[in-house]
Parts: sequence; C-alpha cells; structure tokens
Amino acid sequence: MLSAEIIAIGSELLTPQRTDTNSLWLTEKLNSIGVEVMLKTIVGDDELRLEETIRDALKRSDIVITTGGLGPTEDDVTRQVSARAVGRGLVYYEELEGDLRERFRRWGREMPEINKRQAFVIDGAEILPNPNGSAVGMFLKVDRKFLAVFPGPPREMRPMFEDHVLPILSENAGGVVVRRRVLRVSGMGESAVDEAIAPIYKEYTEVQTSILFSRIEIEIHLAARSNDVFKAERVLDELANKIAAALGTAVFATRGETMEEVIAEMLSTRGKTLAVAESCTGGLIAMRLTEVPGSSSYFWEGAVTYANESKIRVLGVPEKILIDHGAVSAETAEAMANGMRERAATDFAISVTGIAGPDGGSEEKPVGTVFIGYSDKEKTKSMKFLFPGDRELIRWRSSQAALDYLRRQMLKLG
Repeated sequence: MLSAEIIAIGSELLTPQRTDTNSLWLTEKLNSIGVEVMLKTIVGDDELRLEETIRDALKRSDIVITTGGLGPTEDDVTRQVSARAVGRGLVYYEELEGDLRERFRRWGREMPEINKRQAFVIDGAEILPNPNGSAVGMFLKVDRKFLAVFPGPPREMRPMFEDHVLPILSENAGGVVVRRRVLRVSGMGESAVDEAIAPIYKEYTEVQTSILFSRIEIEIHLAARSNDVFKAERVLDELANKIAAALGTAVFATRGETMEEVIAEMLSTRGKTLAVAESCTGGLIAMRLTEVPGSSSYFWEGAVTYANESKIRVLGVPEKILIDHGAVSAETAEAMANGMRERAATDFAISVTGIAGPDGGSEEKPVGTVFIGYSDKEKTKSMKFLFPGDRELIRWRSSQAALDYLRRQMLKLG
C-alpha cells in the first residue's frame, strides 16, 4: 500500500486566522484509492525548514504533495525550494509567460514583471495547467517517489489533482479502493457503544472500525479496503446492518446523515409539520433545521422565548406554572411545546428550556439541567437531561437531544 504526506505551505496557516482545509480534501481523495496519508505538516515561508521537510518526506513516503507558495511574491518560495530538495534546477517556459500576459490583458491590465517567476518550472516536471489562477502546478517522479506541487487556493488545486494527478496515482496504487461508512449514535456513551458492538466488528478483520466521540453524538467509522468495490460495499452493508441491529433506535444514521437531515426525511416522507419553541438554545434548533434545503415544507415556525414574559405572551404558558415550578421545569417545557404547536397549527412541536451557564445553577437545578418538551395532537410530554460541558456544549447537546426526542417519538407513531 502506498503512503503519502501532505505539506501545507504558508506562514498564514500558522496563525489562528487561517486553517488548512486542502489536506482534509486530499486525504479523502487519496484514501479512496487506497493510499494512506501518514503525516501532515504545516511549514511557514522559511526556505531551510521547507527544504528539509520536503527532503525528509520523500525519504519516508511514496507520495509527497505540497500546497501553497507558488505565487509571484518574495515569500512564495515553494518553487525554488522544491527544486533544490530534489536536486534539480528551474526551467523557464516562455509560453507560460505569454499565457500569463494574455490572461492579465483579458483582466484589463498589464502583467507585473514579478509574475515572470511563475513561468519557471522544476526541470523534468509535468506542467499542470491552471485555468482558475496564475500559478501552474508541477508533477514529477523522483527515484520511484511522486512529488506533486500545487497552488494553495482550493478552487485551483482541486481540479489539478483530480484531472491530472489522481488517475496516475490510482494506477500506481494497484487498483485498491477504500469505501467508508459512518454510523451516528445518540443517547449512548462511547464505552457503552463499544461494549455492545466490539464482538461484532472484531469478526470483520478486513474492515477498520473506529469509534469517535463528538460534542453531540458518537460516530462509528467503518473503512473497507479491497480490489473489488462491490465487495467492499457489500461487507460494509453487512457490518453496518449488524451494528444498527445491536444498538437499536440509538442509531439514527447509517450513511453519515446529520440529525437534522434525518428529521427532514422523516417529516417529509410522513407529510408532517413541525414548530419549535426555544429558550436556552436561543434559536439553535431552528438554525439547524433550516440548514437543510427544502425545510420550509415541514418546518413552519420557531420562537425564541428567553424571558418568562415572552413564554407567557408568545406561547401562552400559564404564569402559575412559572411561579410554582420555574422556567426550567418539565411543566414549563410541556406548556411551551403545547403552546407552540397550537399557535403554529403544526403536527408536532418541540421545546427546550434549561440552564446553559456558566451562572444560574442551584443545588436543585445545577448548570446543565435541561428539559425537552414534545407535543403532538394526542399528547404532550417531556424529558429531563443533565448535560456536562461549557455553555456552548450544553446548548448544542440540548439541540441534539430535542431533535432526537422528536425522532424517537415519530418512530413510535410509525
């Protein structure tokens, strides 16, 4: 199996303001043809460190990919440093300069002389055309190793890789494919999930299984490597089905769908409508629902009723409930859900009220106490949760619990 390294170049990537997204995309593409990414490195605009990094990467890995540093300015050093790292010189291409000058003319201006640097290419490298920018890419073989040098902007790098480099790497990878599956689980902890499914996935030695904890759910990642794409898909289907059967309704997605996408599918296929009343989540549930295209067909209305006066005025929550039980209570959550459903005239409504912190907690109701309400035309009910974490985590976990509560209720209705 071929191994790869990705080197992201640019001092801006070492600051809090910029993130390297190219390596994530490249990793997905390389994994799909059976190439394992063993190392990712970010290097600033420092010639010595960059040269050392490229040299070392070519010693360790079969494929080395760099992104960034091919612009025309003084701090764009990738071109000359990559040449030195492989012991080659740079060759000037007059036609590249001509293409650049013509491109600038089409933009209505003359090319600055500094851009002539972009007409130099590593000796012996294949030139990768760039219809979306001024810097061409380069692809070469060095002692049975591959070096690909790409510009940094994704809209320039991605077409180069897919059109010119990926087919070559795929041929050299020996026809191996990797197929992946992501199952998402709600309402269970990481240890409980692993305890339930370890006896199952351990029987599938050809599948790599990873259990990951995110802020709102557990993810089960399955990866099957094979020379036969249909065989890989078949074994993933079989294993995913067994895991889903073992975990039951806790599994809400078997192909990586988000909770809001699952809710969208359930509401759409049933022809049902939803409204949401939120307090501590401040509109987060509504935001998640409306991120799904076409959500207007089933999501009718949302209300953020943060103050008690708003709960009374907008949702019709009886003042006595707030006085007797408090804003954070099962009774208030149920009154919010029922009032929201009646106001919006929808099939379902969910509500959330809680203490997201960092202040406002008590011994009886500590920070993280959340009540989720649910109402349909036959009943209104609620559940209490105690979520760990800071304010952001509590809000996100509350939104996930609310959507999951709705999902489970709809499953019961059939």
